[in-house]
Amino acid sequence: METTVQALRRISLFAGLSGETLARIASVAIRRTYAPGETVIFEGDPCRAAYFVAEGQVRVYRLSPAGREQVLLRLGPGQTFNTVPPLKPHGVNHATAEALTPVTLYAITCEDFHRLVVECPEVALALLRDFAGRLDHLTNLVEDLSLRTVRGRLAHFLLEHAEAGAVTQRWTQEEIAAHLGTVRDMVGRTLRAFADAGLVRMERQRITLLDREGLEAETQH
Repeated sequence: METTVQALRRISLFAGLSGETLARIASVAIRRTYAPGETVIFEGDPCRAAYFVAEGQVRVYRLSPAGREQVLLRLGPGQTFNTVPPLKPHGVNHATAEALTPVTLYAITCEDFHRLVVECPEVALALLRDFAGRLDHLTNLVEDLSLRTVRGRLAHFLLEHAEAGAVTQRWTQEEIAAHLGTVRDMVGRTLRAFADAGLVRMERQRITLLDREGLEAETQH
């Protein structure tokens, strides 16, 4: 049976840490499991812990006052979330996190997480590197929302998620809309416009990219 230390070593944030530091983290890490659709944390609630995904997929999103979703991250094994609020006085969860599949993760309470950062320079440095990556992601997200139209954002999404010329992951139009910060009808109309222009071909839940250069041009709009 896999030990907690072995599981934590597969977390990207902890991958380069010494055995001694990993053992210390393992001593305070709490293993938790979630069913598909189950909420791990709610946006705005007091922060209780930082989380590290061992297995499964987690969706992290925020809701507008009108109830519209903005997907911030889609996380898989080895990734982390809610690592900023534990370091703030009276921190609250910045977003809601929901299990998309059966999920196994490790939670570290705010008190233990803060203690690890203060007492283990290895952990502090690893966390700073992780924060730098998150800042890059959020900067790109803000650029997409402020500088690109829905048409441009959708073209960028298709190019980013295509494998061997096709978007094979099962994304519904509603999920794509939440990811782009728009509504389902707009995604549907734009996809049809791309198909009419010969940029993509839609077959059930599979979108095949026919003209990558054309989509690249669309990302500038």
